[in-house]
Amino acid sequence: MNILLTPARIGPADIPNRIVMPPMTTRGSDEDGYVTDQTVAYYMARVRGGVGLITVEMASPERAGRHRRRELGIYRDEFIPGLTRLVREIHQGGSKASIQLGHGGGHTRFDICGEQPVAPSAVPHPVYETTLETIIPEAMSRERIAETTANYVAAAQRAREAGFDCVEIHAAHGYLISQFHAPFENHRTDEYGGSLENRARFGLEVLRAVKAAVPSLGVIYRLSVDDFFDGGLDYGEGRVIAIWAAQAGADALHVTAGHYRSKPTAHRMIPPMTEPDAPFIGFAADVKKAIDLPVIAVGRLGDPAIATAAVASGKCDFIALGRTLVADPQWVAKLRRDEPIRRCLACNTCIDGMRSGAGLSCVVNGAAGRESMFADSAPPLGERIAVIGAGPAGLTYASLTAADNAVTVFEKDTRAGGAFRYAGMAPMFNDVGTNPASFERYIRDMVAACQRKRVTFRFDTDVTKAPDLLAPFDRIVVATGAAYPFGTGALAMRLLDRGAGHWPVVSQVMTSPKVRNWFYYSARKPTADDFTSLAKPGQIVMVIGDAKKPGKSKEAVASAFEAALLSN
Repeated sequence: MNILLTPARIGPADIPNRIVMPPMTTRGSDEDGYVTDQTVAYYMARVRGGVGLITVEMASPERAGRHRRRELGIYRDEFIPGLTRLVREIHQGGSKASIQLGHGGGHTRFDICGEQPVAPSAVPHPVYETTLETIIPEAMSRERIAETTANYVAAAQRAREAGFDCVEIHAAHGYLISQFHAPFENHRTDEYGGSLENRARFGLEVLRAVKAAVPSLGVIYRLSVDDFFDGGLDYGEGRVIAIWAAQAGADALHVTAGHYRSKPTAHRMIPPMTEPDAPFIGFAADVKKAIDLPVIAVGRLGDPAIATAAVASGKCDFIALGRTLVADPQWVAKLRRDEPIRRCLACNTCIDGMRSGAGLSCVVNGAAGRESMFADSAPPLGERIAVIGAGPAGLTYASLTAADNAVTVFEKDTRAGGAFRYAGMAPMFNDVGTNPASFERYIRDMVAACQRKRVTFRFDTDVTKAPDLLAPFDRIVVATGAAYPFGTGALAMRLLDRGAGHWPVVSQVMTSPKVRNWFYYSARKPTADDFTSLAKPGQIVMVIGDAKKPGKSKEAVASAFEAALLSN
C-alpha cells in the first residue's frame, strides 16, 4: 500500500491516512459566519474523495480577528450547532475534522470585523479585501493579550463541543501570532517583544492554554518558519520556535513559510507555478530532525510521486494539499485507484479571486465553490458522444461524461490542449507569472484520465471536411474555442512559440489590462456556427467554452462542468 494511505496519529486523534486538507477561506459561510449548505457541500466533496483530515478554514477566536467577510465563525456559542452539523457530516463520511483558530490581528479592518483591529504594535498594515486600504491597528496591552488568549481557549472548547478531533493554531502568514514573531511588526519593549523568546511568548502561551483546556483534542501548531522579508522571521529563528512549540505541548507541527509582506510578493506563501514543486519541504524535513512529533508539510505537493517520496523518505509524516484538493477533490481516491489526477495549475485564481470578494473558485474545477449547485447532477447516460475540440473545455466534458457513455474527441491539431498551451507561454496567467510545464502537465494528465475511461481520440481530424464522422453520435458537443480576426491569432501563437511572451517590450505590452482584455474577450469570435450546422436531425447539439462565448479558461471549463453535469 502507498504510505500516504496508511493511518497515523495526531495526539489522541487517529487519522485514516496521511493526507490533510489545510485551511483555505472559502466565503461559503453566510454574512454572519454561520455554516451553510454550501459550507457542508464543499468539505464533503473532499471527504468523499478520501481525505484523512479535513481542516476547516480559519475561524477567529474573537470578532476583532475576523479577516474576511463571510468568514466562518467560532467566537460565539451560537456557531456551535452549525459546526456540529458540519463535523457530523465529515465523520459520517469517514474523515476526521479539525478547525483552524486564526486571528487576523493587524491584517483586518473595521469594515470587515466591526471592531478596532489589534496587533502587537501600531504598525501600518496594507489590507486587501475587495479594496486595498492601509490601517493602523491598536497596540495590544497586556490585559488585551490575556483576553485574546482566553478567547482562543474558549474557541477551542467550542470546537471540542462541536465534535472536532483537532484544532490548529495559526501562527503563520502574517496573522496575529506571526505578527508577534516579526521584528518589523513587533516593536514592543515588554516581555512580548525584543528577544526571540519574548516574540514567541504569546503564541506559545496560546498553545499551552489551548492544550490544557482541550486535552482530548489533537493540537496542531501551524508555523511560518521563514517570512521571506527583511524584518520578518528568518529560518534560524523559525526553527527554534518550532522546537519550542513541540516542547510546549503541540501534538503536530504544520511547517509552512511566507507572509503578506514577503518579497518579491506575497504569493511566496502560496507558491505559484513559477516556483518549483515542494519549495518548503526542506524546512519540514529539517524541523522533523529536531523534534519528536508528526510534521505536516505543505506547498505544491500535489504530484503523487513527490508527496509519496516526502513521507516515505521521512521528511514529513503528513502531506497538506490545499489548491490541489480545490482542483481535484478526488485526489486521494484516484491515488488509491492509481488514476491520473486533475492537476492544479498553481495559478492562484482560487486565492486571488477570493481576496477580491468572490467565493472560492478554480480554473480547472468548475464545481469548486459551487458544490451545492452540483449536488443533484445528472450527466448523460448510455449515449454516443462526439466532442469537437481537445482544449480544456472539451477535455473536461469528456472526462466528466466518459464513465457512462461512449465518448470520442475530435481534434484538428495533432495533439490536445488547443490555445491553452499558449497560455503558459504568455508572460502572465491571471496575476502570476507563467510556467509552460504547468499547463503541459495538466493537459497530459487530462488526456490520460480520459484514456483511462476509454475515451477515443481522433487527432489530426477536421470534421468540417469529413462531417459524416459525426453521423453515428447521439450528442455533439462543440468545444472548438474562439477565433481571432485577420490571422492575428496565428501570428500571436507563432510569436509565443518563439518565446516572445518573455521579451521585455512584448511582455510589458501583453501584461497591460487593455491588451489582455483584447486577447481574451474583444478580439475573439465564437466558432460554434461552423460546427452546429454539421449535426443531423435528432442529434443533440451543445456548445461550450469559447466556442459559445469567448473568455478566459476558467469560464470555459465552468461551462463544461455545467453542460456535463447539469444538462442531459
